[in-house]
Amino acid sequence: MNPFVFPLSDPQADLATVGGKGMSLARLTRAGLPVPDGFHVTTEAYRRFVADNDLEPGIVTALEQVNVAQPATLEVAAKTIGRLFGSGTMPSEIEGAIRAAYDELESRHRPAAGSSSSPVAVRSSATAEDLPGASFAGQQDTYLNICGVEAVLQAVQRCWASLWTGRAIAYRLRQGMVPDSVALAIVVQLLVPADAAGILFTADPLTGKRDEAVINAAWGLGEAIVGGLVTPDTVTVDKNTGRVIRRETSGKQVMTVRTAAGTEEQPVPDALKNKAVLSDEQAAELTRYGSRIEDLYGIPMDIEWTLEGRQFAIVQARPITALMDEGG
Repeated sequence: MNPFVFPLSDPQADLATVGGKGMSLARLTRAGLPVPDGFHVTTEAYRRFVADNDLEPGIVTALEQVNVAQPATLEVAAKTIGRLFGSGTMPSEIEGAIRAAYDELESRHRPAAGSSSSPVAVRSSATAEDLPGASFAGQQDTYLNICGVEAVLQAVQRCWASLWTGRAIAYRLRQGMVPDSVALAIVVQLLVPADAAGILFTADPLTGKRDEAVINAAWGLGEAIVGGLVTPDTVTVDKNTGRVIRRETSGKQVMTVRTAAGTEEQPVPDALKNKAVLSDEQAAELTRYGSRIEDLYGIPMDIEWTLEGRQFAIVQARPITALMDEGG
């Protein structure tokens, strides 16, 4: 097997090899959940890139100048390390493996007429994220609506560099992590042209109730919710019966949409601003997926989902890192 690229469902896709996000998606895929097709670029590829370009000395030197109490020093180090990654050359074995995996993905999913390639999401997956008790998720970059293998290769290299953002550097220094203890894997997945997206909590994150699921939902891709640009609908569902207990339908002003150049925020059409994103039946269906995922992991979960037409897709699932005790 190629050490640099794994199929999405590969049983060898563990934390050390594909990071927290990748490990979770592999597990969900093997369990038969509706996860978009794709592949992993492993941590071994990251380490090989760093080694072949002799980046470690430059990374260490840049970090020696950092004072966590002085944010400006973090940004200087991040920019310095970012330039190192940007000027690096991807080893031919890694480039060849990514090209082959992308070609296979393309062959399984022929793009729509008039399109030269299927758009993908290129998502960072760190070895210290999406774990119980961790708050590391989301500190590295994700690139959406990437079309063509050349653009994928560039996005992979930018994701590797994002392991060294100022925020990520500060977090690791506070946690006492040494530079060579972390590595970055990447998940390349088909981008779902979502009509709506959001987050599902399989326990109420505010009350701690384990018999209720809470769904946040907004129009378009999920980045508007993640980035705090929109107030989503909130739907609370009884997990045992699938009955909607409460609804809060917001006035949704902004949505993230695909464009020829990637993604952008656009105004929500007037007809949709005050319309509920999910019907009761859809909320119940999504909650059933959430219960399956919670049973798989054995703990309450924070799940990212998309909806295209009538089809849900699961694009991430992680343990809820902070959950009140019920009644506490």
